[in-house]
Amino acid sequence: MKYENLMLSGLFVVCLLVCTLVLGAMLTATPSSVQLAAAGSLGNTLLAAPVQCALPADGVICPRIPG
Repeated sequence: MKYENLMLSGLFVVCLLVCTLVLGAMLTATPSSVQLAAAGSLGNTLLAAPVQCALPADGVICPRIPG
């Protein structure tokens, strides 16, 4: 019985540590869109923009032309 309690308490500590690390990574991460906006370079923003249309004004998705 003592062995099971030790295993469960160890598992609890490991799970708590993993959850804390994941939460810390989510709170300190900076998305690439924020990094682009903070850089203030219009060239980088235009390079990151898609070349083809994703959704035209009529709401129909652009077909991909093979080739």
